Amino acid sequence: MVAEAQQAGQSQRAAAARAGVARSTLRHWNEATPSNAPVGLAAFAATPEGVQWLRQILVAAHWCISEQGGAGVRVVCDFLALSGLSAFIGASYGTQQAFQAELEQQIIACASEQRAALAQGMVHRSVSIAEDETWKDGMRLVAIEPVSNFILVEQASDQRSAAAWSQALERGLAGLKVSVVQGISDEAKGLLAHVERDQGAHHSTDLFHLQHEVSQAMSLALKRAEQHAETEEAKAKAHWQAHCAAEQAYHRQRHGPGRPPAFAARIDQALNTSVRASLARERAQAHRAESKALIGAFSALDHPYDLQHGQAQTPEQLQTQLETVFARLERIAEEVDLSERLCAHLAKAKRLTHNLVATLAFFFMTVNTRVQALNLDPAIEQAMLNDLIPALYLERAAARSSDAAQRQRLQALSAQRLAPLKQPSHPIQALDAETREHLEQVAGECADLFQRSSSCVEGRNGFLALYQHGHHRLSRRKQQVLTALHNFAITRPDGTTAAQRFFAQAHPALFGQVLERMPWPARPARRRARPAKPPALAPVAA
Repeated sequence: MVAEAQQAGQSQRAAAARAGVARSTLRHWNEATPSNAPVGLAAFAATPEGVQWLRQILVAAHWCISEQGGAGVRVVCDFLALSGLSAFIGASYGTQQAFQAELEQQIIACASEQRAALAQGMVHRSVSIAEDETWKDGMRLVAIEPVSNFILVEQASDQRSAAAWSQALERGLAGLKVSVVQGISDEAKGLLAHVERDQGAHHSTDLFHLQHEVSQAMSLALKRAEQHAETEEAKAKAHWQAHCAAEQAYHRQRHGPGRPPAFAARIDQALNTSVRASLARERAQAHRAESKALIGAFSALDHPYDLQHGQAQTPEQLQTQLETVFARLERIAEEVDLSERLCAHLAKAKRLTHNLVATLAFFFMTVNTRVQALNLDPAIEQAMLNDLIPALYLERAAARSSDAAQRQRLQALSAQRLAPLKQPSHPIQALDAETREHLEQVAGECADLFQRSSSCVEGRNGFLALYQHGHHRLSRRKQQVLTALHNFAITRPDGTTAAQRFFAQAHPALFGQVLERMPWPARPARRRARPAKPPALAPVAA
């Protein structure tokens, strides 16, 4: 670019100003600098295409190593030196530190511009938000839209009151055409007031926290009971074996007159003790296995549609099943004689079941209202409520399942529920393609409405904790960079970013936009020869 400007008749000063470099740097570029690089590579690096390629590599190095990878600027300097790029790019710490600072500012600026542009073209939508705090390097408030995984709020805060949350979310939603209808979090009072009072939305209890309370009550106590039972069984078995060995040793020796020891009675008593210890160990193992299965049962039960048959589950049915599970847990607690403190955890978890039932009622009420607002033919309306929405929900549940067999079964069940809707004789097939596409979009949004976990926020908090561990602290600028990369750069296997899923619009690649704004890489400085250091004990001339 500089060469073209000078060939067009511009002065060296004007060409340097247009390129955004110092005039001394331009003179340095024009000088023939000895290089250890291959001649062909050095010739290519001197061309306009070569300089653009060098800039792209340098931006990519900082992007991947420092911004996404969490390493420092010195790692980038080492990369330039080891790759041989230091022959064409200045690899000093000061040069690269300034380049990274400029890169971070451009990332924040481009992400902000993209957010504003996408917000203008988005269609108004109702969203759920998952919220929680992270405590690494001070407290941070994090709020994410769980379907798209788009970060709405990620900022440091001195408090986590309802007012602090509401102010943070107001800033996070500024300029966005969204309405918050549901908040997913733990039972913190500030979050409850923020969601229900300030946002006027439904609060959905995080299922993990209910399971965690049950686990706190049962898991460690039952594990210790099992270990104690195993120890007692081992002692009883060793005692029985010792009596058997004593009898054998007695009969191997000759004895005088007199009544022999009552080995049979001793052995029978020790054997009975060993059998009772084995039964106690089996009961302890059964209690622990049953408790673990019951904790997992909460996850299998808390769905709007039965995962076995795909049928809608009423709030009353969910209430009954949850009560059955807790009845079994309370029976185990009574049999193992749990302490009062641990029983309090179990009672707290049981109180949360009312919130799970309320979330299910909220889901069906909202879905019915949304479908009825479409003013569809009764047959098509029933098809959406009874087949299409359940099928799409089962499809989403299958994608979240970690068990391959369960995943395949749910996918097959989803396809089974969709099969009647695909028949040419079904009324929904009489609609035009655009209407069918709209109905499928509405059904997908209804299926996404059921949210019972804030795991996306927990995962984000874990990432921030690991990133902070390597940096000791996260500056405000670095935090904004990480948020921008999460929303506009990191892609899922389908190639979409969180922003693309949230705004339902494609956007230019953030890397490409930032690359065009970055300055040209600085050329390596000519190294000055340093005089050799004389020996400390060198003789001085007389």
